[in-house]
Amino acid sequence: MAPNPDIRASDADRDRVASALREHCAQGRITIDELNERLESVYAARTLGELEAVTADLPEEDLYQLPVPAAQKTTGGLPAPRSGAGALERFGGRGAWATWAAVSGINLAIWAILLVAVGPVYPWWIWVAGPWGAALLIGSLLGSGRRD
Repeated sequence: MAPNPDIRASDADRDRVASALREHCAQGRITIDELNERLESVYAARTLGELEAVTADLPEEDLYQLPVPAAQKTTGGLPAPRSGAGALERFGGRGAWATWAAVSGINLAIWAILLVAVGPVYPWWIWVAGPWGAALLIGSLLGSGRRD
């Protein structure tokens, strides 16, 4: 906060600390009962030192929101190993392939039901599965140049 804890606190200072306490409660660091107790102390505080004492055991910023240092992202100077299945992870990943497979499977099932129900039917589902699958395959083989 301030270098001198004996400086009188303003309403804006109290509101800022109260807002921070509500955020800590929302993130699960303090309970609602603790929040209420601390809010009483905040609005009764006269100096910045008293406000600082209310939040002394809480971090000023969420440590999980901080960026990961580059030294932790690499292993011995080499890029960190990527999880997953290589080519499948380069373009769209498994999620894109799973979506393609689900949509293609649904279309194939509808086509098969129509084939049984009304007889020979043009295989229209190929026009859905084919170009989309080809684009995914080419993207997986060539990669997109994107870094995760």
